[in-house]
Amino acid sequence: MKTKFCILILTLFLWQISAQKTIASDSISRKKLQAIKKDQNIKIDGILDDEIWKNVPIATNFVERQPNNGKPQADSLKTEVKFLYDDTGLYIAAQMYDPQPSKILKELTERDNIANDDFFGIIINGYNDHQQSLEFIVTAAGVQVDGKLTTENEDMSWNAVWYSAVKINDKGWAVEMKIPFFELRFPKKDLQEFGLNMIRKIKRTNTMYDWNHVDNQKGNYTLYDGVLNGVAEVKTPTRLSFTPYFSTYVNSYDGKTEMNVNGGMDLKYGINDAFTFDMTLIPDFGQANFDNSILNLTPFEQQFAEQRSFFMEGTELFSKGDLFYSRRVGGSPSRYPVIDEEKETITEYPGKVKLFNAFKISGRTKKGLGIGIFNGVTEKMEATIRDNETGATRKEVVEPWTNYNVLVFDQRFGDNSSVTLVNTSTLRMGDFRDANSTGLLWNIANKKNTYNYYGNLKGSWVMDDGTKFGNRGTVGIGKFSGKNRFEINANYVNKDWDINDLGFSTKTNYGNHNVWYGYRILQPTEKLNNMYLNFNLNYYHRLEPFLNQKLIFNHNNSFTNKKFQSFGGGIEFTPYGEKDIYEPRTFGRYLNVPGYFDSWLWFESDSRKRLQYNITVDYYAYDQKGRNYVVPSLYLRYRASDKMKIIWQFNPVFSNNEIGYSGKDSGNIYMGRRQRNTYENAITGQYTFNEKMTLALAFRHYFSDVTYKQFYTLENDGNLNPNTTYNPNLNGTYNSWNVDLRYSWWFAPGSQLTLLYRNATSNYLEMSRMRFKNNFDELFNAPMINNFSLRISYFLDYNRMKNWF
Repeated sequence: MKTKFCILILTLFLWQISAQKTIASDSISRKKLQAIKKDQNIKIDGILDDEIWKNVPIATNFVERQPNNGKPQADSLKTEVKFLYDDTGLYIAAQMYDPQPSKILKELTERDNIANDDFFGIIINGYNDHQQSLEFIVTAAGVQVDGKLTTENEDMSWNAVWYSAVKINDKGWAVEMKIPFFELRFPKKDLQEFGLNMIRKIKRTNTMYDWNHVDNQKGNYTLYDGVLNGVAEVKTPTRLSFTPYFSTYVNSYDGKTEMNVNGGMDLKYGINDAFTFDMTLIPDFGQANFDNSILNLTPFEQQFAEQRSFFMEGTELFSKGDLFYSRRVGGSPSRYPVIDEEKETITEYPGKVKLFNAFKISGRTKKGLGIGIFNGVTEKMEATIRDNETGATRKEVVEPWTNYNVLVFDQRFGDNSSVTLVNTSTLRMGDFRDANSTGLLWNIANKKNTYNYYGNLKGSWVMDDGTKFGNRGTVGIGKFSGKNRFEINANYVNKDWDINDLGFSTKTNYGNHNVWYGYRILQPTEKLNNMYLNFNLNYYHRLEPFLNQKLIFNHNNSFTNKKFQSFGGGIEFTPYGEKDIYEPRTFGRYLNVPGYFDSWLWFESDSRKRLQYNITVDYYAYDQKGRNYVVPSLYLRYRASDKMKIIWQFNPVFSNNEIGYSGKDSGNIYMGRRQRNTYENAITGQYTFNEKMTLALAFRHYFSDVTYKQFYTLENDGNLNPNTTYNPNLNGTYNSWNVDLRYSWWFAPGSQLTLLYRNATSNYLEMSRMRFKNNFDELFNAPMINNFSLRISYFLDYNRMKNWF
C-alpha cells in the first residue's frame, strides 16, 4: 500500500512539473537601476560626502504603499539611493530626506527587531525570479534586521553577516551598507540581473514607501520588484564559515550544584551558488527560551514553539505541508518502562533526548526548484530502575539511537504557483516504532494573479507491531485580489492519520467544509485607513461512523482609524450545538455540547505613543444555565526612552461549569462539571545600551486551578447521567514560574556573547481554591532551579581567514 501511494504521488508530482506552462503576471512596470563598479576602499560610516559616491546613478521617486497605495512620495520626504560594487560585495548609500530631523523615530532594540523606528531596507533577488528575496533592513537607530521573503511568508529567523552605519544629518538621516556577495545567491554568469526593491518607513506618520510600486489589490510583494543591472564579472565567492562556541553552566537544584563546560561548532558551506549546507556539531541549546507550559486538560498534547536557533533559521522549505515539527528531534523519549510497582521503582528517567548532531541542505535552482534535506541523529537514552528488595539497579532503553529525515522538493513556476513533494521519516534502532509521512501539495495561481487553486494529499505510516496507514487531503479555490475576496475549501482526516513521530497532529476522523467571504478597503477613507470584514461558515462531520458534528458561523472585523488606533470584534455561534468526538477519548463515542454564542471586542492604541495598551474581551454564553467562558486580556507597554521599555501582559481565563473528561473503567466513561480559573502574568523589560548590546528581563507566572462540582456517566447518545458513586479527587492547582535575565553583546559581525541567569520552578497540588498567599508559599517551598550560563560564539569566514595566512 505504501509503495503504491508513493508511486502515485511521485507520478502526480512529475506530471505537474512536465505539464506546467510558464504563467506570466500582468505587465508590471519595473524600474531599473545601474550599479557601478569601484575598486577603492569604501568606509561604512553613514557619512555620504565621500568622493566615491559622486556621479553614481540615483534611485528615487519612491511610491507610497500604506496607507495611500500608489501616491508618489513628496519631494520634502524623498529618498535617494545609490549602488556600488567591488569583487567582494554590494555597497548601498541611502539618503532619507526629512524636514524635521529631530522628529525621526529611532528606538533601540535587539537585532532583528523593529519598534518605534524609521527604517530603510533593500529586498534583493539574485535570480530575478519573483520567488525568494533576501531582506536587509537598518533602522534609524542603527539596528540590523534581515530575513528571507518568499511568495508565502517572511522568515526573520535567517541571519546574515553584513555591515551598516547610520547618521542623522541636516537633510534627514543616511545609511551606508555593505552586503557581501557570500551572503547572496546568484547564478554563475558574466552579467547579473538582480531583482530589487527598496522600502522606507516613516514611523511618526506610519507611512510605508517602495521604490518599485507595490499594488495592494492583488498578488504578493515579490511580484513587484524592479531590476538592478550592471553587476558584471563577479566570481561566486566560496561560502564557507565556521561558528565555534564555548559555554559553561552552573546549575543549582534542590541543594545540589553542578558545573559543566561545553564546546562545539556550527558550520555553513555553500555547495554551489544556490545550495547551502548547515551543520551543528556537538549542539548546545542550554540558553534556549523557556516553554510556556500550561495545565492541559484537553485530549491532546500541548504544542510548543521552537526555541533552538539551528531549527529556527532557514526552515521555510521544511515547514511546507506541516509535516515537520522540529521539537520532536531531541524531545521526550518514546517509551516509558513497564515495571512491577510493588517490587520496582524508576529512579531516573530522562526528560529529554540528547541531540547528537544535525544538518540541513537547502536552496533553489535558477529554474525555481527548491530542494531541502534535513537529517538529525539523537542518542540512546536509558532509564534507571531499582529493585526495592535487593537495591540492585538495572538500565532500560527508553529511546534508542534514532535518525530523523526530511526531504522536500518545491517547484515554483509562473510568478505565484508551486507544486511540492514532502517526505519525512523516523528510524529507531531495535524494536521501537518507525514512521514515515509523504505529502503532495499544489497551489496554482491564474495568469492575472487573481485566483488560486490549491490542495494537498498526504499519507502517514506508523510501523509498530504492524503498519498503520492514515491519510488526509484538502482541495480549495480562492479569489485573493480586489475589495471582494472569497475562498471555498473542503478537507478530511481519516482515523489513522498519525505523524507524531516527526510532525504534530491532533484531531482525526473528520471532514470539514468551509466558505469564506472577505471585504476590505484598499484606500483610506475620510475616517479610516483600512477595514477588513470577514464571514466564515464551517461544517464538520465525523467520518467513521458518519456523524454530524457542528455548524459554525463566524464574523470578524478590524478597523484602523486616522489616529492609527486599531479596533474590531466579532461574533460566532453554533446554532445546533456540537457532538464532541474527542473529549470521551474513546473511538465511536461523543459528548453532546450545548450551542454557544461568542462575542468579542478588542482595541489597540497607537503604538507610536510612549504608553501603548491593548484590551480584549471575549465572552462565550452557552445554551445551558450557568455555563460560560470569559477570556479578557490586557497588554501594557511603556517606553521610558529610546533605550528602555517594559511590557506587562495579563491573560486570565474563567470557565464556569464546563464539562470535561474525568476517567473511565471497563464499562463506563465519566465526565465532570468543573470550575476553572487561570491567571497568567508576564513581564518583559529591556534596556538597550546600543545597537549591539542589550540587557533583557523575561518573567512569567502561570497559575491555574480546577474544581470539580459533579460527576456524570456518559450515555451512548452523548447525554449525561448524574453519578453519585464515582467521586475521585480531581481538584488541582498548577503553577509555573520562570525568570530570565539576559545580557547580550554582538561584539563582532556574526559573533555573540550571552550571559544568562535563570530561575524556575513549578508544582502541581491536588487541591484547589487556595488563598493567594498559600499558593505562593507552596510554590516557593518547591525546589527551584538556579542557573548561570555563559556562551560565546565567534563567526569565522573562510574568505577572511585565508588572508590571514
